[in-house]
Amino acid sequence: MYFISIILASVLIIPFALKTFFPYVWMDIMYFGDLMRILVRFVSRRRKRPLFFVLDRFLEQTAAHPDKLFVVFGDERHTYACTDKRSNKIANALLSLPGYKSGDSVALFMGNEPAFMFTWLALAKLGSPVALLNHNIRTKSLLHCFSCCKAKVLIAASELKEAVEDVLPSLMEHGVTVLLMTERCDTPGIESFSDKVAKASDAPLPRSLRSHITFKTPAVYIYTSGTTGLPKAAVVNQNRLLAALAALSSNGVGPSDVIYLNLPLYHTAGFIIGFIGSIETGSTIILKKKFSASQFWDDCRKYNVTVVQYIGEVMRYLCSTPKRDNDKDHKVRLAIGNGVRAEIWREFLSRFGNIQVREFYASTEGNVGFLNYVGKIGAIGRVNLLHRKLFPYTLVKYDTERDEPVRDANGFCIEVPRGETGLLVSKITDIAPFAGYAQSEEQTERKRLRNVLKKGDLYFNTGDLMKIDGDNFIYFQDRVGDTFRWKGENVATTEVSDILTISDCLKEANVYGVQVPGHEGRIGMAAVTVKKDARFDGSKLYNHVVSYLPSYARPRFIRIQNAVELTGTFKQMKVKMVEESFDPGRIQDPLYILDDSEKSYVPLTAQVYSSIVSGNIKL
Repeated sequence: MYFISIILASVLIIPFALKTFFPYVWMDIMYFGDLMRILVRFVSRRRKRPLFFVLDRFLEQTAAHPDKLFVVFGDERHTYACTDKRSNKIANALLSLPGYKSGDSVALFMGNEPAFMFTWLALAKLGSPVALLNHNIRTKSLLHCFSCCKAKVLIAASELKEAVEDVLPSLMEHGVTVLLMTERCDTPGIESFSDKVAKASDAPLPRSLRSHITFKTPAVYIYTSGTTGLPKAAVVNQNRLLAALAALSSNGVGPSDVIYLNLPLYHTAGFIIGFIGSIETGSTIILKKKFSASQFWDDCRKYNVTVVQYIGEVMRYLCSTPKRDNDKDHKVRLAIGNGVRAEIWREFLSRFGNIQVREFYASTEGNVGFLNYVGKIGAIGRVNLLHRKLFPYTLVKYDTERDEPVRDANGFCIEVPRGETGLLVSKITDIAPFAGYAQSEEQTERKRLRNVLKKGDLYFNTGDLMKIDGDNFIYFQDRVGDTFRWKGENVATTEVSDILTISDCLKEANVYGVQVPGHEGRIGMAAVTVKKDARFDGSKLYNHVVSYLPSYARPRFIRIQNAVELTGTFKQMKVKMVEESFDPGRIQDPLYILDDSEKSYVPLTAQVYSSIVSGNIKL
């Protein structure tokens, strides 16, 4: 009886002790289970013959529930069966053209619309790699992106006709077949395509057309956001795309969910998570042409949306909309994305209700990712042994001034202790490969780090600075190009930006470092916007930054804009700002300089600028 009592007491005490001393243990165990299920499913699919790809999962879903809604776009409704037939018509129309043969690379130049999805599925049935071109790029950038993938065909939306005509001579010179999604086109060198699709058969395509595909064959080329230089075409092969099917299912999304997709389909978040992820789960996609903060929640209510995506500044834009009595009146239960700041995360939950936020970390070309399955505000993920065993990674010391990892006397990188910021590097293995960039071995090699922890090893350089806390949570700190060094100290732009936006008058802040003649490193500058019905107060802002930031991290220059410039994926644009620096001769926006003698930010005049450049004023 005594031993039975001890056993019963242990059964009661152990769960309590685990919750007290290991508060996340049950979530860790559940995550292990999810990870193992994903791996088993992936390995099972890899062993199928003939080879199983994302397209095959779509065909499975179509066969299982042909009449279920797959995509809703405004007043348009397309079932899985309808989508399958529409993609067959596009594929058959392409096969009838003399300028195309199955397997040729094709560039897709189109915004968010069902035709984007139909066309990609058609090209998948034909075994063609697809370059997803940003529909906002023009001329030089457009030609650069097109040449990266060596496409034989360009398929463009009708509204992008002028952009295509701008580069048409170059495309014609290289023998590219140019197709426009329109019924009629009078421009020599551009063929109308919608009329051909309308006349084409919707008969299924034979599997033999894609029999040449292996897991290493490129599936799509996704271009990294052009925050620096020209975009790079990251190669996403069939194996990686197959693994990406788990993007939504790993977050508990199922066939009964309705996904709100308003992020660009040319980008990883929109294409892989929203589109490809929904193919796995058999969910319904509510497709929007673009993100609209004012329409977001009305759409969620109208379509009974249960899952939303976010990236970059999207959540902050939602929190900036005027408050309504029905802010919590919706069916959204899950928000998946990355790039939300801790204070915006809290505000989002407080205002819009008990929505589970699944912040994750990943990159288009990278070979490591993290998922904040616990829901810890501010974290991008959590360290666990199984994940680290499968995808070995570490944080190493980084010299921001020399823009390279710090190495010891033996030439190896130095791992940072817990709690310190370091560069995230991930080992390149068969399980975690790095496919690189199309037509750019130089750019690919820059992302490879050799002899990291021992001679002969090979790691992927993420370019991201991270920190791991005592509870094993991982936090994004900054991009290596964004962090700068001033007065011998590293300045993290995201941290400074967070401080600026909690001031009374500032709404947004884009922080970066600029060079000053005669000074080492780069000094801090911020492009900011002022809150509605507020005015810029130099004295108050001075007191704010002095209270919260050390002297080396305080932005010396402030540039006031009507709106902070963003990339197509809602990331702050810095390159142009850095180039314009703090020169009032090049900048039309109001400029201010931190003046310690005045204890304020005061207007930056041309005379003061000249004194700084000439060295008469030392910063």
